[in-house]
Amino acid sequence: MDVSGILEEHKSRFRPVQVERLIPVEHDLGCLASFDINLLDAGRLRDEGKARERYLKELSREGVQLLANELFSAPTVVDEDSVYAELPKRTTVLPREKPVPKEKPMTRWEKFAKTKGIQTHKKGAMVFDEARGEWRPRFGFKGVNNDDQKPWLIEVPQNADQYQDQYQVRRDEKRARIDKNARRQQRNAEEAAAKSLGLKNPYSMRKRDLQSALVLSKGSTASMGKFDAKLEGEPRVKGLRKKRPALVAADGAEKARSMEILGRVAKGDSSATVLNVRKAQRAMNNSNKSSSSSQAKPKANPRSSGNKRKSRA
Repeated sequence: MDVSGILEEHKSRFRPVQVERLIPVEHDLGCLASFDINLLDAGRLRDEGKARERYLKELSREGVQLLANELFSAPTVVDEDSVYAELPKRTTVLPREKPVPKEKPMTRWEKFAKTKGIQTHKKGAMVFDEARGEWRPRFGFKGVNNDDQKPWLIEVPQNADQYQDQYQVRRDEKRARIDKNARRQQRNAEEAAAKSLGLKNPYSMRKRDLQSALVLSKGSTASMGKFDAKLEGEPRVKGLRKKRPALVAADGAEKARSMEILGRVAKGDSSATVLNVRKAQRAMNNSNKSSSSSQAKPKANPRSSGNKRKSRA
C-alpha cells in the first residue's frame, strides 16, 4: 500500500521548520530577541487588502521560528517537572528607565561596626516564649519586649520616693529611649543628606534651610516682614517688597481700573469714596495744637520768680 501521497498531503498542512535568509539573523537569547536586517519586499508591502497582511504574518512567523530553533539548540537542564533551556548572558545593552541608584552612606553605627569588625545578624520577627509555650512577636503588640513593662511586682529602689509610681517611671524611661532613637535616626538622615549635597557639616545645610523658611515666612504678612521682630544674626533679605500695581499698565488695564472706580462713584458706592475719619481728625488736632502753641504767651522764668520770693522773705 502506497501512503506517500497521504504523507505529502499531511506534510503540506504544516509550515517548514527551516527558514533561509540571505543575511544571517543575529540572536540574543538572554533577551529572547532576534535582529533581522534583511530587506523587505517593497512590492508586496504596497499590496492592498489581505495580501500585505499575509506577507507580514509570514515574516513574523519565520522570525519566531528562527528564535525557537536557537532555543532548542541551547543547552538544557533536566528537572523533575520538565526540561529547561539555559539562556546565556544578554549581549544587548538596554537603556535604564531611571538612573543607577547611588550608594547609601553608612550610619555612625555601621562605620563603628566596620572598624571593630562587628557582624550583625538579622533576628527573626517571632520569638518562642517558653513560659507561655507559644510564638510571640519580638516587638510591637503583645511583644516580648513589653513584658518588662508589666510585672506584677516592682521593687522600689532605696533612693526613690516610696510614693512614686514605678510603672510610670518605666513608661517614661521607655518613651525617653524611643525619643533618643528617633533623634539619632534624624541625625543620620541629615548627615546623609548633607553628604549627598557635598557638604561636610550637616549644620550648614540646616542653617540654610532655616534661612529659606524664614524668608518664606516674611511673605505671609502684609508688610512683607518689615515690622516683624528681628532675630539675632538674621540676614538681610534683598528684593523682598510689597507688590503694588504698576503706574502705567499695559493693554488698557489702567483705563479699565479708572472706569471701574468712576462707575462705583456714579452708582453711589460708599466703598469707592471711603474716608478715614480717625486719620483726618488726628491731622486736624495736630494742626490745631501747632497753631495754639505758636500763639501762646511765653512763660515766666522759674529762676527769676524764686529770687523774688527769697528777697521778700
